[in-house]
Amino acid sequence: MARLSRLFAAQEFGLVAVIVALCILLSAFGGSVQKRQRDPQTGEVRQVEVNKFFQRANLDNVLKYCSWTAVMAVGATILIIAGGIDLSIGAIYCLAAVSGALFLQAYGPTSPHGGGAAGWVTAIGIAITVAVGAACGAANGLLVVLLRVHPFIITLGTMLIFRGIAFVRTKAQAITDFPEQFGVVFRGTWLDITYFPLILMLCVVAAGFVFLRYTVAGRKNYAIGGNEVAARYSGVHVGRAKVLAYTLCGLCGGIAAVIALGVFGSADSSTGRGYELDVIAAAVVGGASLTGGRGTAIGALLGALVIQLITNGILVLEIDMNYSEIIKGVVIIVAVVLDRVSASLNERRLLRAA
Repeated sequence: MARLSRLFAAQEFGLVAVIVALCILLSAFGGSVQKRQRDPQTGEVRQVEVNKFFQRANLDNVLKYCSWTAVMAVGATILIIAGGIDLSIGAIYCLAAVSGALFLQAYGPTSPHGGGAAGWVTAIGIAITVAVGAACGAANGLLVVLLRVHPFIITLGTMLIFRGIAFVRTKAQAITDFPEQFGVVFRGTWLDITYFPLILMLCVVAAGFVFLRYTVAGRKNYAIGGNEVAARYSGVHVGRAKVLAYTLCGLCGGIAAVIALGVFGSADSSTGRGYELDVIAAAVVGGASLTGGRGTAIGALLGALVIQLITNGILVLEIDMNYSEIIKGVVIIVAVVLDRVSASLNERRLLRAA
């Protein structure tokens, strides 16, 4: 009975309820569309009416676009728990994608250097993408710790730097022509659902869950975010832990860039523009407190799904897309206000208990 009450009190249970409610509303009010389908027995192609939201093509888009947002949201949650913030995550995603894309193009089918072992080229391209993301995150962490400047200012500056480097490297051109095998892995489908991005997303969420809940470094994150001074007096190397949190955030940006490269098969200097809004919104909606000390990897996944359902709902309900940023902004403000109300109630409860 106690376990059941804890389940219903959990932040994640509330998010699941919101997701279910959004799915019901979108399926009920989104209407239906005509779609051509082939009868598997007769081979005859005919028009059938399907639910606009629950059609497989739409669900595939929701899950696929959610995958890289959720991966970055896990990294952002780890950082926010430690009391940090990264406004450059979209630019890290961009620079990592461009770096991997330049290598893949250099050894692609139309390149004079092409024709090598596609497996090795793909593996090295993925490694470069992930490494660039982690390096950008580490640079953010070192700047924050060594310069002792608020992370908002540091990551605002590095956001411009990283995206500027991507612009210079690409000369504002799209980078394409990757080895064919690279895209085959990421675009494979099962029951019309692109499955590999989802597998990678779930692996990152599982790794984030284990890191935060079962490792010493993860518990230090909560301690620093909860009370940095107390954590320092308890023997926690705060600077080192913060650099690790920023590095993991950048690493997640690199992994997300790998997924996007595989799905889209291209990258340019505008890749990921504005993604920092979606990522921070997903982390906050998922229960990460901007004051630090609270959040989960599973909450980040659910928060990313909520944000993606809102975006998809605008399309399904045929609402003017110009309102999408307004709606996301409202969602962030509401989530932060609810977080502050929840924190205030907890403080009052603790005071009464004392």
